[in-house]
Amino acid sequence: MSDDFGTDNRYDSEILQEIEEDLEEPDMYNVILHNDHYTTMDFVVEILRVVFHKSTVESTKIMLDVHRKGRGIVGVFTFDIASTKVAQVLQMAKKREFPLKCTMEKA
Repeated sequence: MSDDFGTDNRYDSEILQEIEEDLEEPDMYNVILHNDHYTTMDFVVEILRVVFHKSTVESTKIMLDVHRKGRGIVGVFTFDIASTKVAQVLQMAKKREFPLKCTMEKA
């Protein structure tokens, strides 16, 4: 059976099926904040609100988790987004002269 353009629909569906089979979900990465004895809790909350768009309540909860456990996952993102967020955190920390450590690891 042909459509108006003279192409065979069964080939279109075969191509679509091949494309769908080739698509994979991207790898995801945890962005992690690490506790230190110099970075203020207020600054960590600010980072969580500005960079990760968390509410004040959620930011405070995550900050306390990082403080108590030594580290905490603040989000799970694709590689590009995770690396951008890590860079933003490190840039803000450096500008404010805090040694805040932020890393990413494969989820």
